[in-house]
Amino acid sequence: MMSKRNPRILKIILYMLLLNSLFLCIYFAFHSSSSPEPPPHHPHLPSRFRVSVTNNQSSIQKPWPILPSYLPWTPPQKDLPTRSCEGYFGNGFTKRVDFLKPTTTVSEGSWFRCFYSETLESSICEGRNLRMVPDRIAMSKGGEKLEEVMGRNEEVELPEFREGAFEVAEDKRNRRIGGGGGGVSRRLVSDEMLNEYIQEGGIGRHTMRGLVGSIRAVATDDFVCEEWVEEPTLLVTRFEYANMFHTVTDWYSAYVSSRVTGLPNRPHVVFIDGHCTTQLEETWNALFSGIKYAKNFTKPVCFRHAILSPLGYETALFKGLSGEIDCNGESAHNLWQSPDNKKTARLSEFGEMIRSSFGFPVNRHRSTEKPLSSSSSSPVHNVLFVRREDYLAHPRHGGKVQSRLINEEEVFESLRQWVASGSTGLTKCGINLVNGLFAHMSMKDQVRAIQDASVIIGAHGAGLTHIVSATPNTTIFEIISVEFRRPHFELIAKWKGLEYHPMHLANSRAVPTAVIEKLKEIMKNLGC
Repeated sequence: MMSKRNPRILKIILYMLLLNSLFLCIYFAFHSSSSPEPPPHHPHLPSRFRVSVTNNQSSIQKPWPILPSYLPWTPPQKDLPTRSCEGYFGNGFTKRVDFLKPTTTVSEGSWFRCFYSETLESSICEGRNLRMVPDRIAMSKGGEKLEEVMGRNEEVELPEFREGAFEVAEDKRNRRIGGGGGGVSRRLVSDEMLNEYIQEGGIGRHTMRGLVGSIRAVATDDFVCEEWVEEPTLLVTRFEYANMFHTVTDWYSAYVSSRVTGLPNRPHVVFIDGHCTTQLEETWNALFSGIKYAKNFTKPVCFRHAILSPLGYETALFKGLSGEIDCNGESAHNLWQSPDNKKTARLSEFGEMIRSSFGFPVNRHRSTEKPLSSSSSSPVHNVLFVRREDYLAHPRHGGKVQSRLINEEEVFESLRQWVASGSTGLTKCGINLVNGLFAHMSMKDQVRAIQDASVIIGAHGAGLTHIVSATPNTTIFEIISVEFRRPHFELIAKWKGLEYHPMHLANSRAVPTAVIEKLKEIMKNLGC
């Protein structure tokens, strides 16, 4: 009997190997795709244009990891519906506008263009040979230790761009479509074009708009650079930079910008802001090939390939708070086979990117095996309680966080005693309750705790934004006080396809026994 089945089994194994090989070939074909017009080398630049080519940043760029949820980003679909999920989550930047076209001999001069998304009403812009003059950007130095700048006003940390803060070299043969006027030196992008492609929206100080508005096109002979950054570099301005939710929107926007412009490796990041350092920079460094502050450059510097990342406010993560984005999470495998404009795998892809950047495996599910010290044969599930703690967040912060669950300690202690007593009533699995004191954990340890959790509990707060890195089949249990009924984490769970359970409170106090009963119900749904 076995001898007759062996050839059939062998055929199935060979078929699976061939199928996997085919998927890998398709993945790498798209994954290694580059920009439609990648920044060319510069063997023929005029002598004044090629002054002292140096590079202060590391030339080592991290490769993109292989992500199970990855789907091709380039080229984007030309017939993509305006409000499709793919459009909302980053691959809808389909309208290309060339403000400065390459010359016929593209090895000389600069180019600058933007990719506009009608869905997000936002643009990703990129340019070749973009010169930054730090002295023409008014803002604080940035990158200081928090203790050194306590009380500093936020206004001085945000950039104010003077005319010519950024420059491009224009060959006289270039067509001037920017509408900025004539002359040897001219403004590259007019107010009319800014209003069309980089709208202010509800933002009082749109820094990317200010940056693009400051760009001047100068004659090639006047474009002198003593320092060059050769590797692709993201230029990012952060708002609410010490807040986990808003920083995730910045990470996502930077990730999308890198993919839309087809970068072959992970770019460097230059912060065009004067904020001090925060714990969150650990993840910036993990995700990308290194970070630097604009004011770290003491003299004009030229970027061979610069990408301008949209503000975090212009991502679906933020826009979904005030407008309905009807998308549901789906596996990339299913979307590859059956594309659906109402479903997305992009947030799962991004979460895998974060986990992979910290060296965690993304091709397997979390472990629910019993601890070595346990004599039970039942699997053990990690239940992570994300806590809100007092900590000093930024120069204008007093060190006290606003409580969203005034008896959080009581709730956690009740859960701890319930688990420790062994009287949970769960016969098919056990619980390992994890105290998620994130304010005192490294970012890597926070991500590890998220990926290892079967259930994530927490009161509404920015720390729950970590669920973007949660593995499939994770359950989210949010405790919501009457003052903080906001959809942040319900939406993220929906867009990732995670099971979500809210507990709405009549005030800011939870009944511990009610929390225990809800958790018991969730655990039974997991098969306990």
